[in-house]
Amino acid sequence: METAKDSARITAYLRSNGIESLFNTSLQAHLTLCMFEQGEKICVQGEPLAYLYVLVEGKVKVYTTSPEGKTLILSFKNPLELIGDIEYVRGTETVNTVEAVSQVTMIGVRHGWLKKYGSDDPAFLNFLLKIITNKFYIKSNTLRFNLLYPVEVRLASYLLSVSFDASDGLLNGRHSTASLKDAANLIGTSYRHLNRVIQQLCAEGLIERYSGGILVKDHEGLKKLANDNIYE
Repeated sequence: METAKDSARITAYLRSNGIESLFNTSLQAHLTLCMFEQGEKICVQGEPLAYLYVLVEGKVKVYTTSPEGKTLILSFKNPLELIGDIEYVRGTETVNTVEAVSQVTMIGVRHGWLKKYGSDDPAFLNFLLKIITNKFYIKSNTLRFNLLYPVEVRLASYLLSVSFDASDGLLNGRHSTASLKDAANLIGTSYRHLNRVIQQLCAEGLIERYSGGILVKDHEGLKKLANDNIYE
């Protein structure tokens, strides 16, 4: 992670996302710009988290890991989103791992400053409430999705989520096959079955497998199969 106290860029992000009024003058003095590279972890399940982050650019992946080491994808997040809100409210360690799918820019503020200047701020607390309740709604839909939908639907949604991001030209419909074992865990299937489904989608002309990666050939067809990309 790289950080910068760039007040001009922070103000520009706050204004462009319509959230300048959510952070009072005292809080704005303690905001930090935080940049993460693709694949970098923003926070890790079970570890302490000192910051509340506001995602203002890029895409992140949220997943949980069982005691046996198996992972399950929960969602992909685009701006505008809060990371670390539940941990801040409850005062607990990180609930889920959050990883940068593309290059990511966040505005960060330490919990200590939030408690000092934001705990009695109605605008900030109302925004926090809306974000947290929306997360519970999304979590319910995601659990239903993983339980009720077949692997090909989950894989289509996963590929769309990790292979495209409007703010990052590097995510142009391509996905490395080096992470397919992780993908199998994330969508809740075996690596062998995942490969069979990939062959099926290749035969249908939706994707193409090449040395080292997968290319999405039919974005609209894959989106239709994925039920409008429910992981998002």
